[in-house]
Amino acid sequence: MVVQIHPSSFPIVFVSVPRLLVACEYSGKVRDAFAAKGWDAWSCDLLPSENEEGQHYQGPVEDILSNSWDLLIAHPPCTHLAVSGARWFKDKQEEQVLALDFVRMLLSAPIKKIALENPISIISSKIRKPDQIIQPWQFGHGETKATCLWLKDLPLLRPTNIVEGRKNRVHRMPPGPDRWKERSRTFDGIAQAMADQWGGI
Repeated sequence: MVVQIHPSSFPIVFVSVPRLLVACEYSGKVRDAFAAKGWDAWSCDLLPSENEEGQHYQGPVEDILSNSWDLLIAHPPCTHLAVSGARWFKDKQEEQVLALDFVRMLLSAPIKKIALENPISIISSKIRKPDQIIQPWQFGHGETKATCLWLKDLPLLRPTNIVEGRKNRVHRMPPGPDRWKERSRTFDGIAQAMADQWGGI
């Protein structure tokens, strides 16, 4: 059952179980991969979690960003950042400023280890270049979707299962009300690699 609580009553943990916050995640995929390894793993998003079995805070990540986390994995919305939407940049400069400020806040959070992911975006030119660019086909999914990782005190993510196939399914999705959700969903193989490789650090 999803745990929905007010930030003022958010649990304070004094045990040695490592704690993970997955910011801007409604699917629960990364959260659940870490939880399976014994982490006190929480997702946070303005939307409810799709997986009702996990721990989820529905609300602004700012509410709980300082709650003694060991690792932050953040997926900030790419709507105003991704270069795939460059043709509309001139019409949403204010939105871009706010989106970049949000990214800066996440990267400067008081958390020792941080990973922030986004597609090819203006984060590279406005803040700093990513530490790594990964593809789904390096983690068992025969698709292309260049994903940048900005890392703090974390090693590069090692490919786990390089497979054939270079489908561009994500970018060819037909228009629809849930298109943005499907395009932003973390691939299972990538979520598992994060848990396997970063979950033991």
